[in-house]
Amino acid sequence: MAGIACARTLVQAGHRVTVFEKSAQAGGRTATIDSPFGNFDAGAQYFTVRDPRFARAIDTVPGICKRWSANSVQVLDATGRVAAAGLPHREAHWVASPGMQSLVATWAEPLRQAGQLVTGTRVVRIERDSVNAPGWQLRTEGPGGTQRVYAGFDAVLLAQPSVPAQALLASSALDTPLTEALSTVAIAPCWTLMLAYPQAVRPGLTTLGPQWNAARSTHHRIAWLARESSKPGRNVIERWTVQASPAWSAEHLEDDEGRVQAKLIKAFAEVTGIRAEPAHADTRRWRYAQTTHPLGRSHLWDAGMGLGACGDWCLGHRVEDAFVSGLELALAVA
Repeated sequence: MAGIACARTLVQAGHRVTVFEKSAQAGGRTATIDSPFGNFDAGAQYFTVRDPRFARAIDTVPGICKRWSANSVQVLDATGRVAAAGLPHREAHWVASPGMQSLVATWAEPLRQAGQLVTGTRVVRIERDSVNAPGWQLRTEGPGGTQRVYAGFDAVLLAQPSVPAQALLASSALDTPLTEALSTVAIAPCWTLMLAYPQAVRPGLTTLGPQWNAARSTHHRIAWLARESSKPGRNVIERWTVQASPAWSAEHLEDDEGRVQAKLIKAFAEVTGIRAEPAHADTRRWRYAQTTHPLGRSHLWDAGMGLGACGDWCLGHRVEDAFVSGLELALAVA
């Protein structure tokens, strides 16, 4: 979100931009994962809209974003009982359709068509341009370990979590104030569990377990649960996304994926009462999921060196924080 928001703003200002994305497609933690039973929002579950600039940007892609009716998020105790009334109705919960990744992917499409989005490629080193100093060149690693150098850049902007951004600057031996600023940010990890129950779709039965569609939990393993099939534009097959608590995720960050999955399925059954065997189960580990100590300003920009950084971690952990960070970095550069 931050990188594409930044890139599209720079393009609109007349700059030539190349986006390097290590995954197969842009999206980051708005990732949508497909399964035989429908998709799952493996990272960001929904977003809110407070900044009018974000609202205007969403209006450029009508029909992509839809209101999710799960505004009355339940609060559960450790055993799954509703511990408090639904959170007060303060603002609309929005999702992109058919998956959360759709918004970033739609905004990224003009960049892809113009050949300005290089996917499946990781930047491993930032160097001064050997031909056109004081510009920059990038050493990259692509599919199968293929290596390539891209050159001719006036500025390099890092739209990634603070820890890998700091590591890239360090491995590139770059002396910039960005490094110290990045070290002040703290981000917690998250294990995500995705479950499908196609047996719930039959006459007289549409859902399993609780009647609510989203909840925050105080169970020591689980922090969030959402019925994916309740989101607009989704497959009706009963599907749940479960996000582990930051503390439990950190404690079990390097555990075997199968062991993590088994423990989270057990906790899911305890919280929801759904003890049926899922037809599909998958897990995703996010090393950098939720900002616990943000930077405190919208972006980092070292104009003297032409180096910048942006991401939700600058302001918090909301989708809109990522958008605002990318936008304001672009405005500082432009």
